[in-house]
Amino acid sequence: MSSLHPAVAEVRVAVRRTLTAIKAEAGQDSLVLVACSGGPDSMALAAATSFVAPRVGLRAGLVTVDHGLQEGSAERAADIGAWAAQQGFNPVEVIAVEVGTKGGPEAAAREARYAALDDAVERHSAVAVLLGHTRDDQAETVLLALARGAGLRGLAGMPPRRGPYHRPFLELPRAVTAEACTALGLKPWRDPHNSDPAYTRARVRALLPTLQEALGPGFVANLARTARLAAADADVLDRIAARALVRAMKDQHSLDVETLAREPDAIRGRILHGWARRLGAPGSALSARHVEALDALVTAWRGQGPVYLPGGIQVRRVAGCLRAALPAAT
Repeated sequence: MSSLHPAVAEVRVAVRRTLTAIKAEAGQDSLVLVACSGGPDSMALAAATSFVAPRVGLRAGLVTVDHGLQEGSAERAADIGAWAAQQGFNPVEVIAVEVGTKGGPEAAAREARYAALDDAVERHSAVAVLLGHTRDDQAETVLLALARGAGLRGLAGMPPRRGPYHRPFLELPRAVTAEACTALGLKPWRDPHNSDPAYTRARVRALLPTLQEALGPGFVANLARTARLAAADADVLDRIAARALVRAMKDQHSLDVETLAREPDAIRGRILHGWARRLGAPGSALSARHVEALDALVTAWRGQGPVYLPGGIQVRRVAGCLRAALPAAT
């Protein structure tokens, strides 16, 4: 009997670890969905899931999203769906989406993709969606966060889990998923967008080998380790800030300035960010600039006027409090 290829074993072990945790939380015979683009990472993920899921007592479905951005994308998506059905996935969905322009092509495609996946979760009462992001993807995310001056939460990169979304491969290098596909006789699709310099992530991806050569073979793994450490620290600071926010609140729409001023900068910034989100400021539009302006009402008060937050929210300093005025309901 031939031995199992090491790369196949690695991806199956990673998937088993994730699926075992999902089953412990959701129960026997729950449905998990694999998000599969047809690339090496998601094909290796799908193949491992089709093998592992029935062995741990879970059902597995597959969703592939056709963004319609390249010629032949509908045919490729249909081929992935047909392959998935042959592998025993049920349900199998091929979803065509319309990609907008807000935030640039990468952000718009991501928004359309996750909206389609969210709908699939609700439609099929799935308990989880598996994503194929690898350690290399995590390293790219950390570099992008550094480039835009992100804080600790940005450096934390992609979490292993957020809501129903799970990333079993965040500890595996991309090369392992490619080797697993070869060993299993799979023929993944190589998305030309992944090497198109028009896309920021593609440019970062192209730089990784050069950076690794200059900084040492552990460069990518160390970036991923930085993300893990940053995530652990950010989680602790967020919990401290959540408790401090409760202490500072006079009511739902006001915070006590004296209480805020006693907090360290790192905590006060998180309090103000969390409060703005509670007031209804959309997270995608709420920036460091907005939080800094709120902080100036606490630490650099000179009688300045209101701070305008996304969502039509105005915040003023009045009688020792930050008071928010929300837009009138329509």
